[in-house]
Amino acid sequence: ITLRAKPGHEGVRLEVADTGEGIPPKDLAFVFDRFWRGDAEGQVRSHRGRPGLAIARQLVEAHGGRIAVRSEPGRGTTFTVDLPGG
Repeated sequence: ITLRAKPGHEGVRLEVADTGEGIPPKDLAFVFDRFWRGDAEGQVRSHRGRPGLAIARQLVEAHGGRIAVRSEPGRGTTFTVDLPGG
């Protein structure tokens, strides 16, 4: 896992990246949904997932920021958080 913090357009940009399995493209639209979780093969979608990313999105947005994800299966995932300056 790599953590980066750098100046952003109007504040700070935080990046959390890994070199893991990645997230299937069809699942990316759902990763911030509160009770959603895909299985390891991306076949079964469950509404009994972990709420951590949904909470992260709520916290970031409550501070006027944005959170995004990009991923490539087999190469890893990067979460980007943009927070405004104070």
